[in-house]
Amino acid sequence: MGRLLYEMDYRLRVNHKALGTACGPERDEQFNYIGRLRRRFQRKGLPIISVDTKKRELIGNFKNPGTRWDRSPIQVNDHDFRSDSDGIAIPYGIYDLRANRGCIVVGVSHDTPRFAAHAISRWWSREGLPRYRAASELLILADGGGSNGCRRWAWKTEIQAQLCNAFALRVTVAHYPSTKPDKPPRWRRNPELLSWLDSL
Repeated sequence: MGRLLYEMDYRLRVNHKALGTACGPERDEQFNYIGRLRRRFQRKGLPIISVDTKKRELIGNFKNPGTRWDRSPIQVNDHDFRSDSDGIAIPYGIYDLRANRGCIVVGVSHDTPRFAAHAISRWWSREGLPRYRAASELLILADGGGSNGCRRWAWKTEIQAQLCNAFALRVTVAHYPSTKPDKPPRWRRNPELLSWLDSL
């Protein structure tokens, strides 16, 4: 049967994410606005960060993609059951565009707006503040979904409490519109952060 299918040009295939959702007419205007914001912050020497949460990972003896140098293969569990895990890791990435440096804060419970705001606040107190002592403003670039989504009022409230009020910092948040696969790379969301996080 397999040979017959092969002769008829059938192959084993996997799904490919290639179909984009419809984009609003203001999409290009949104990207142009974000570009102007970035240039304004860069001219003033102010910090710009790009943030995103990556998929949660089970903690334990599980198979992960990638390779490493070793004399023999590492034995891991044959199934990835959550009940066999020691917990869950939720990596929240923060990429400082001006310094070309990344930071990951790992949560262990849930990807919530409070966790996302805490990760940024922690980055600011440990890295941002020492690096940008004179800065009174911060630009945050984020995608439109997840814990730091554009419709998450809880995230905005937490940013106000944990960052603005705590550090007397004026924060501007710009959300990228959803991406469409056929657009050129300059129109894709958070290109700096995504390429950096995907390399981990």
